[in-house]
Amino acid sequence: MITQELLFQFIWQYSLYRSDQLCTLLGEPVCVQFQGKRNHLSGPDFEAAKIRIGTTLLVGHVELHLKTSDWFKHGHQHDRAYDSVILHVVWENDMPIVAQTHLPILEMRHHIAADVIRQYESLQYSVRQIPCAPYLTQVNELTKEAWLTRLLAERWEMKSLEWHQLLAQNAEDWRVLLYWQLAANFGFKTNAAAFLALAQSLPLNILARHHKHLFQIEALLFGQAGMLEQDFQDDYPFRLQQEYRYLRKKYKLQGIPAHRWRFMRLRPANFPTIRIAQFAALVHRSVHLFTQIIASVSLAELLTLFEVKASDYWDTHFRFDELQKGNAEKHLGSSSVQNIIINTIAPLRFFYAMRTGLGDQAESSVQLLEQVPAESNNIMNAWEKVQWTAKNAAQSQALIQLFNYYCSDKQCLQCSIGHRILQLRP
Repeated sequence: MITQELLFQFIWQYSLYRSDQLCTLLGEPVCVQFQGKRNHLSGPDFEAAKIRIGTTLLVGHVELHLKTSDWFKHGHQHDRAYDSVILHVVWENDMPIVAQTHLPILEMRHHIAADVIRQYESLQYSVRQIPCAPYLTQVNELTKEAWLTRLLAERWEMKSLEWHQLLAQNAEDWRVLLYWQLAANFGFKTNAAAFLALAQSLPLNILARHHKHLFQIEALLFGQAGMLEQDFQDDYPFRLQQEYRYLRKKYKLQGIPAHRWRFMRLRPANFPTIRIAQFAALVHRSVHLFTQIIASVSLAELLTLFEVKASDYWDTHFRFDELQKGNAEKHLGSSSVQNIIINTIAPLRFFYAMRTGLGDQAESSVQLLEQVPAESNNIMNAWEKVQWTAKNAAQSQALIQLFNYYCSDKQCLQCSIGHRILQLRP
């Protein structure tokens, strides 16, 4: 038995029923020449269908319901948008003929094979992380590749919705948007929100005035981060504190509270102190970073742009006033740079291309990710276990989107892979 109208619509859309011996409740033979185009807006479910009923060819809309009475429950008899419906398709008729509308009604429950419903239920009731795992090998590579391409675009479109709002907040200044997003990315998952708040508390034009002086950049960033409010033993943080107090007064700045930063469960190399120092080095190196990023045509060029290290004090420290064992330069690692390219640079280039009509730039954004190795995380491990291995970061981003927004919620009817599997025959 079908209990979801969405599944019923899917079956109709892909003709997953026995088409012979179809007839209306009045016994008129039905031949579906074209089931119609799926309508995802308000109004009938399928538009511009071609249905032959008896000897008459009808062209118009088709409406589907699980029960005949749903037509009245939904109030379609009072909605002029349904005047052009030529066929009412139902899973089960639950009304006497005399109480029905003048429309031809096609009852489908005896024409849909049980294996179609079982296939769907096997996905919906699966306890696997990836419900369709047993069937993936039966889906051809072309279907998979095409779906991954669409998923990457969908992932970037979702980011773009957020970035539209951020652009509006900063008067459409792309340099500021990059500055904010890079800052959030330097915080990675744990400190992304705090890093974004830091960037938004410190206008880019102030940093630009001081970009030739690394020490002043560091003072501004550490000070706005709320990390220069204590009494220090080391000379370096003490001097930062004095410099920041002067700059804070000059620019009338208000920082964020230090308690927003998270250190627990982070490797020392990922401490926010180290990331802020590295971010300061990046700002110091180039205040025209947006132009360089948009103009870059290769992964190698971008990697060069992000070859930055924290200042010398951090060779022997992970926190202020706490001397570490050993001496090591704190470079921004290759995996961190790749993370920034994946989550900020490539999607921002794509967003910029869409907003400015630069189609070639949009394509180059995808090509950029195809040069970056695939990510390694728990989601990718789950895909590896079912023998679907991402070839590059473009595919790993798409597979993350697939897992988070389709597999986890079992949205199989919205997924191209699910579509293909539901059309398979045992």
